[in-house]
Formats: sequence, C-alpha cells, structure tokens
Amino acid sequence: MPHITIEYVILVPLLFFQILVFPFAASMMTSSWADVRREVALQDTASHLASTIQQLYLSVNRDEIVAGNITQASTVPPTIESYPYTATGNLRAPLDSNSSKVLTLTLRLEEAGNTVTATALLGPNAEWDGGTLRSNSPDASIEVEKKLDGIIHFSFG
Repeated sequence: MPHITIEYVILVPLLFFQILVFPFAASMMTSSWADVRREVALQDTASHLASTIQQLYLSVNRDEIVAGNITQASTVPPTIESYPYTATGNLRAPLDSNSSKVLTLTLRLEEAGNTVTATALLGPNAEWDGGTLRSNSPDASIEVEKKLDGIIHFSFG
C-alpha cells in the first residue's frame, strides 16, 4: 500500500502540471507560427509591390515612351489572413545626382503588428510622392507620371 501512496504523491502534481503547461505551450507555439506565417506573406507582398514599381520604372524610362500618366491597379491581395495593411515609401537620393535612387517600401499589418520592408532600385530621374497605399481600398493603385523633362513621378493612388 505505501507504494500506491507514493505514486499518487508524485504523479498527481505532475498530472496537474501537464494539464496547465501543455495547453499554454501549444498556444504559444501556434501563436508564434501564425505570426511568422503572416510576416512571410507580408514580405512576399512587399517584394511583389517593389518589383512592380521597378518594372513600371524600367518600362516608362524609355525614350519611345512619351510624357503622360499611367495608373497600375493594385496587384497585391487586399488582406493578409483577414488583416488589411498599409504601404508607404521613402525614396533615398544618393550624394551623386547621377546615381540610382533606392525606394524603400514599408508594409505594416496595423492590427497584428507585423512590419516588413522591401527595396526597389530606380534611376536618377525618379521622384516619389509619399502617399499611402491602403490594401483594402477599392482605389488602391500605383500612379506614374512621366513629365516632358524625363522625370518619372511615382505615387500611391
């Protein structure tokens, strides 16, 4: 009989410990995986958006293309795991005025707290208007204006 009592004294606290720790550990692991999954999806979207802007620049920056406006409808998903996101851009000009400029896009899932960046390399004649792209907006787009002097002005619509 004393062996059964010792087993209960040892195993009952372990059982309670398992009942409390396993659900907590599973919840933490699931939350971590969901956060990483959202961040990967957001990074993929940011890279796609940066690539689209860079391709628009390369297409419009040809001598055959005359001055005018282009509106590219958003090709990115309106939500990531049911969360809308915002995109902002910042164009850094190098010290040399004839060097390429780097556009850094920042995408943010406001409700989930994820933030990622992606970059696009643009030429010295690129300009950026610091607008914001709201993913769930029906008017989400990239607007490009090529001016007569060859300046290519980008903004979010």
